Amino acid sequence: MFENADIRVGWRASFDLIGAVLVYLAGPLLFPLAVAVYYGESLLPFLVAIGVTFALGGGFRYLGDPEENLGPREAFLAIALIWLLVATVGAIPFVVAGTGTIAHPINALFESMSGLTTTGATVLLDFSIHSRSIMMWRQLIQWLGGLGILILATAVLSELGVGGAQLMESETQTRDLNKLTPRISQTARLLWGLYVGITALAVGVLYALGVSGLAPNMDLYNAVAHAFTSVATAGFSPEPLSVGAFEPIVQWAVVPFMVVGSTSFVLIYFAINGDPMRLFRNEEFRFYLGTLAFFSVVVAATLFTDPEIDYGTEATIRHAVFNVASIVTTTGYATADFNLWSPAAKQMLFLCMFLGGMVGSTTCSIKSLRWLVALKSLKRGLFTSIHPEAVRPVRISGNPVDEETIRDIYAYLLLSIIIFFLLTIFVVVDAARVGADVSEFDAMSAAAATFLNIGPAFGDAGPYGSYDGFSMATKSVMIVLMWIGRIEIIPVLVLFTKAFWTS
Repeated sequence: MFENADIRVGWRASFDLIGAVLVYLAGPLLFPLAVAVYYGESLLPFLVAIGVTFALGGGFRYLGDPEENLGPREAFLAIALIWLLVATVGAIPFVVAGTGTIAHPINALFESMSGLTTTGATVLLDFSIHSRSIMMWRQLIQWLGGLGILILATAVLSELGVGGAQLMESETQTRDLNKLTPRISQTARLLWGLYVGITALAVGVLYALGVSGLAPNMDLYNAVAHAFTSVATAGFSPEPLSVGAFEPIVQWAVVPFMVVGSTSFVLIYFAINGDPMRLFRNEEFRFYLGTLAFFSVVVAATLFTDPEIDYGTEATIRHAVFNVASIVTTTGYATADFNLWSPAAKQMLFLCMFLGGMVGSTTCSIKSLRWLVALKSLKRGLFTSIHPEAVRPVRISGNPVDEETIRDIYAYLLLSIIIFFLLTIFVVVDAARVGADVSEFDAMSAAAATFLNIGPAFGDAGPYGSYDGFSMATKSVMIVLMWIGRIEIIPVLVLFTKAFWTS
């Protein structure tokens, strides 16, 4: 097949890159291996995964050719397959450990894909039966996914001009990156350094709260685990009650790291290098903070007026701010079971699922910049309908957005909505087929939570629930949709077009 003269994709270049990434994956696997040694747990799950990733990576490198040029098509192929193969390797420790629901291969792949795509959804039922090393691997794979999408979106997709990355040509994106570093590899190292530094700061803050006695159950293990998933905006916690298992001061401390993880790392770079006001001059950042503030106020107001809820003033504000920030940033942590909140509060949280953070961050969902451009384009459309002779470009932070990018944004929004509704229909129909009790709203929230990589939904898949109740067919489809949604749809869907391979 690949030797066919009609194939226009230099797949050997893609395979060489895929092989390199798989070989490097053995490095992160050493961390949970060390945790297993420290706690006297089985090493086999991680030794098997290391062996498989070496063998698989070596096989791809053998078939690949480092001398071939890695163009846009080859990058699309490599991006899509890397995400899929790393998630597959990531599932191996769960299967080999053979404990609980994630011992089943489909469930293991769901858990691994959820981790790598920083979705935070889980099929776990009893957290206590799993070893600390397995749970730490669940945390680490989320951190790797956050790092991967950060580098992918900022340093790779911006070069390909897809998945909304055209927007990175604005003042705070590609042009600045070119000033920072002349090569993608150097940009990736810079972003990696920022990411590691912010994660280390999160570990330090959380652990300090533990050793100070302000949060007695925040030991070093939990500090590392929650730093990994707050900065990565991933949200899965080794605690069944998520961040609600810790003192209020921990919940407040986690919020800034979720917000930072969902902020453009390019802007963060300039902010810590002498230009902090650049953040507030950026229109997307102001819009992003505005949506966080608006929905926090609205949710807090609904909680204050709900006769069934009596958290007290501080707790009400904290739960509103934390859970809104968690869902808007697509982190997916929780401090309370919002299944029990009023319909108005739940509808607000549902809307938050479609927002997302900034372009060039670790966040998922549709992202603030797309919504900002779409709203400005709508406003322009209303103006030009009254003044048809007017020429009025859409501007972001003073810079005009080209019309092709605006069309791409509308296409992305339409495609996202179509996929969301199709997944919702599938969940409802499949639930009826197996006799599961899934309401239409629960199905919609589960579809949004997986495709947009949010994590917790409503109903049985709520913040303190599990996706285990869904059928294997539904979970399989959700695995695919998490994969597609996380890498911005296009790099996966384009592989299924004839033109990609032959034209």
